[in-house]
Amino acid sequence: MKPLRGRLGLESARIPQSDRHGVMWLGRGNLVTEQGTLHFLTAGDGDLEAGDYSIPFQTVSCLVMQPGTTVTHDAVRLLAAHGTGLVFVGSGAVRFYASMPFGPDASARARRQAVSWADQDQRLRVARRMYAWRMGEIFPDAEIEVLRGMEGARAKKAYELLAQQYGIRWYGRRYDRKKPEGSDPANQAINHASVAVVSAAQVAVAIAGTIPQLGFIHEESGIAFALDIADLFRDLITVPGAFAAVKESHTRRSDPLERVTRRLVGRAIRKHKVVEKMIGRIKDLFDVGRVEVIDE
Repeated sequence: MKPLRGRLGLESARIPQSDRHGVMWLGRGNLVTEQGTLHFLTAGDGDLEAGDYSIPFQTVSCLVMQPGTTVTHDAVRLLAAHGTGLVFVGSGAVRFYASMPFGPDASARARRQAVSWADQDQRLRVARRMYAWRMGEIFPDAEIEVLRGMEGARAKKAYELLAQQYGIRWYGRRYDRKKPEGSDPANQAINHASVAVVSAAQVAVAIAGTIPQLGFIHEESGIAFALDIADLFRDLITVPGAFAAVKESHTRRSDPLERVTRRLVGRAIRKHKVVEKMIGRIKDLFDVGRVEVIDE
């Protein structure tokens, strides 16, 4: 048996969510219980070599189950009893399938989100803060429509620069909801990459114990807040991943563009610890005492 204590720096079993570490990614294995202890038997995936690992579930906020994993009823029962989350995703969290109810053992963050959303002035302040993260500059008096226009112009320029960097022909952002596959490869890839990053944001929103329906920039969607959080990583993950996928697909014509995009974006999500960073951004918005950070 291979304990994960040293690898994760977990020194003690501290029950409160505020004292727990982040997420643990599991793939290609079975999550089981043995004499009241959680074990993961894996054939080897990503950072884990093949073997039998004891899981310190009481000091982890959430276990992220990637493709090739199974979990026993006893394991789910044990996790539920100790408030440890369980999320089922595609590889690298590029798809969000389901999550077991969990979250912080207090409602303060969700209540602050709800209060901020319900109050027009606070809602505008949160939206401005998210735009400031995206644009790298604070505009304390700008209205939402003005910020949207500024961000649109900035994003347009960013698309052009990244397309040039990756050697991709770019004719502008075009998306027809009725014909999502009718656009050019670059736009198709951006659509696929956006789905993947939004899925990662859904994981982060669930782990953080916030309310997905209460968005501050997006409004109509049932995952509006996840869309808000995903947009913070458009320049870092979504667009570079999409353009890289278009470039790679030229040499891997046997693989569909969606598969190539999903694979590359999934790797980037893991490499850049995007889910963890998303959780940090959510805490920055709603946790008392968090320091204002603008640059990524």
